[in-house]
Amino acid sequence: MKRTPKTFRSGKALFLDRDGVINVDHGYVHRAQDCNFMPGIFELAKAAMRLGYRIIIVTNQSGIARGYYSRDQFHAFSCWLEQQFWRRGILISHTYHCPHHPAQTGPFGFPCSCRKPRPGMLFKARKDFGIRLDKSIMVGDSLSDMRCARMAGVGKAILLREPEAHFAPKLEANTKKPYYRASSLHAIKSLLLSGSHS
Repeated sequence: MKRTPKTFRSGKALFLDRDGVINVDHGYVHRAQDCNFMPGIFELAKAAMRLGYRIIIVTNQSGIARGYYSRDQFHAFSCWLEQQFWRRGILISHTYHCPHHPAQTGPFGFPCSCRKPRPGMLFKARKDFGIRLDKSIMVGDSLSDMRCARMAGVGKAILLREPEAHFAPKLEANTKKPYYRASSLHAIKSLLLSGSHS
């Protein structure tokens, strides 16, 4: 049985969507040469890790179901991506992905419990790492990410949207649970360090 490093014994996690949060979303990115990192992503991840958060990636990858790239290509790119964090002293605990899309045919063309906004990937992380979802944070660039966080019971969800320049709590239609809006990853880091996320 693997021992949990003291750093992560709080059970908290920072869940990161990938395209549009970690890397610029050019559309179905799956090769290192096509990857441009979002400004501030390494600083945010490092700050979160110092505060005891596991860094976990949760990403929909319908490009697999669409036949744009294979699962092996996805895993190779994910390995390279995690290495870029490791070289900067940041541990990515795991990358969870959903290869499915219900509108496609083929082996991955069916409805599933892991495609966001469904919370299957977050529940899998909870099981694998003993994550306390209510103490965790989700950062995504779509309302699908926010809905996923809400359904999983994640403590705070932050929507990364460039036009927003402040952290005024917003309410999604027909919900009572607020999520934050942020203009940049640097702003999210500031929120994290301020302690106002708790």
